[in-house]
Amino acid sequence: MSKSRNKENKMNYNKLGWIKASTYRQNILRSLEAGPKTPKELAEENEYRMSHVSRTLSNLKEKGLVECLNPDCRKGRLYALTDEGKEMIKVI
Repeated sequence: MSKSRNKENKMNYNKLGWIKASTYRQNILRSLEAGPKTPKELAEENEYRMSHVSRTLSNLKEKGLVECLNPDCRKGRLYALTDEGKEMIKVI
C-alpha cells in the first residue's frame, strides 16, 4: 500500500473517532441519512437545543461531512450529507 493511501486511511479513522466521540455528531449524521433537513427539524427530531445543532452542523461542515444546500438563505437552510458523510454513516 502506498504512503498516500496510508495517510488517507488514517485521516478517515481520525474523523471516524471524532464522530464516535460525540452522540450529537452521530445522531445528526444519522438524521441526515434520510435526506436534507433544516436545523430546526434536526433539533426537534433529536430533542436537542438549536445552539447544539448549529454548533454540531458547523463542526461537521468544517470536516467535510455535511454541506448546506442553500447557503444564501437566511431561514430554511437545508443540510445534507456529503459523499464522505455517507461513507462515515455506514461505519458508525
